[in-house]
Amino acid sequence: MSELTNNVKPLDDFNWEEFENGTSANVSKEELDKAYDETLNKVSEHQVTEGTVISVDKKEVIVNIGYKSDGIIPASEFRYNPDLKIGDKVEVYVENQEDRKGQLILSHKKARLSKSWERVNAALENEEVIQGFIKCRTKGGMIVDVFGIEAFLPGSQIDVHPIRDYDQFVNKTMEFKIVKINQEYRNVVVSHKALIEAELEAQKREIISKLEKGQILEGTVKNITSYGVFVDLGGVDGLIHITDLSWGRVDDPQKVVKLDQKINVVILDFDDEKKRIALGLKQLTPHPWDALDSELKVGDRVKGKVVVIADYGAFVEIQPGVEGLIHVSEMSWSQHLRSAQDFLKVGDEVEAVILTLDREERKMSLGIKQLKEDPWEAIEVKYPVGSKHEARVRNFTNFGVFVELEEGVDGLIHISDLSWTKKVKHPSEFTQVGAEIDVVVLDIDKDNRRLSLGHKQLEDNPWNQFEATYTVGSVHEGKIIELLEKGAVVSLEKGVEGFATPKHLVKEDGTQAALGEELPFKVIEFNKDSKRIILSHSRTFEDAQREEKRAAKKPRAKKEDTVKIDNQPASTTLGDIDVLAQLKAQMEKGE
Repeated sequence: MSELTNNVKPLDDFNWEEFENGTSANVSKEELDKAYDETLNKVSEHQVTEGTVISVDKKEVIVNIGYKSDGIIPASEFRYNPDLKIGDKVEVYVENQEDRKGQLILSHKKARLSKSWERVNAALENEEVIQGFIKCRTKGGMIVDVFGIEAFLPGSQIDVHPIRDYDQFVNKTMEFKIVKINQEYRNVVVSHKALIEAELEAQKREIISKLEKGQILEGTVKNITSYGVFVDLGGVDGLIHITDLSWGRVDDPQKVVKLDQKINVVILDFDDEKKRIALGLKQLTPHPWDALDSELKVGDRVKGKVVVIADYGAFVEIQPGVEGLIHVSEMSWSQHLRSAQDFLKVGDEVEAVILTLDREERKMSLGIKQLKEDPWEAIEVKYPVGSKHEARVRNFTNFGVFVELEEGVDGLIHISDLSWTKKVKHPSEFTQVGAEIDVVVLDIDKDNRRLSLGHKQLEDNPWNQFEATYTVGSVHEGKIIELLEKGAVVSLEKGVEGFATPKHLVKEDGTQAALGEELPFKVIEFNKDSKRIILSHSRTFEDAQREEKRAAKKPRAKKEDTVKIDNQPASTTLGDIDVLAQLKAQMEKGE
């Protein structure tokens, strides 16, 4: 220690006085501080600058940016760069020049984001191809790290082919093009598909230029939809419409082909401008109609399955690609309009008779009612005139009731043949649709397939008895059951009805008879053929009054009238003299 002391000596020209006073070479302390500050970098808050790593540990990274103090950055901001070491140059963002502890606060993450945003915008403007790291999946696509910015990669922009397994791209680095930037929300959208579309476009043009209709190519099933199948022909897609998959009807294309399946297809048509290619699969096999049994003819029976049904009929597939139509009129002998769904449904196995067969037009019509006997062939035997049967009411008209005796056999009961006695204005007053009714066959119209039926004929005609009961001049008790403008309907005994006009409804007191009144009525007309009885209540008392008046007005015998016997005047009795005397007195008084 003494040796060191002996070796130290003050400078010969050192000015101790200036040192003690805080000045040296005539320079103040403030000037020295200023000179020191000028040797440091000019740093402003919220700016990006470059610094040098001077220390690295698990928690912090110390960076020197040439400022009076070093900056501290959390080590987590350098997690993407595990090889960071002392001496590396890094970009930093000045958060705060001096916090409460006098420490310079820096951020490497914000510096990267700021620089990245500039690079991203430049890449969009220059249509630059950039590298990106796919971090994870998200709804509708993937999240890609581009220059430290999280960009969105839509699922439709990953590849030109539909992607079924997104997870295979996670943690992969791929090339992208920036296709969209939202400056306000700082959202970035990238695309990998855009890089290969230009190349594919050139390939498509080359492929389409070599296409010819009828050409057979091998392709790969790329996508299956409800309306058809997309096939990759090696850089260009074509569509097999669902109707061109099979000669038979196809309800689900997945029953014919599978994804990624290699298939041969024939080119049906293509469009150079829109680059649409129509493909066919069924055209590679012969048409089923060409393979149809040559011995098959009209009248033969065939079996098949209902594949389509509509109101007007059902299509039956008797073999794949060969169908026949069963019109609804050929499903039943009934003449009533009905829907095909009342008889058949899709999937039903049916047997039918060939009605027409056109091999050139590839059309066939079938029938199933022909498997049953036509009920009209022997109608006279089963339903002879005069026979009695039970029928079901089908519908009404103003003139009668249509009934069905069995499927395919209809008949009409005219309104006049419903009842002998009741005046039926409309059939709905007598029966109802769906009701059972007894009938008798009156006439057969085989050509028009219609029977004339009667209901009242099941009973004897009561008008033969009514003729003896309701004679003209006879009086009967009746009840007014209906009032009309032209008169009243009167119910009589034995279920018969009569009619009285308004003038014949006047009562003895001068008032008009009312609905529901029970009064005596005199028959003034009876017509058995037209089944008409005309009644009068007024006549029941008017006729008696007329008889009395007629009797009162009958002239008496004159005075000179005497009874002559053998041309001799008869003798006059005392009584006769008195009567004559009274008559003479009245005459004289009158004069």
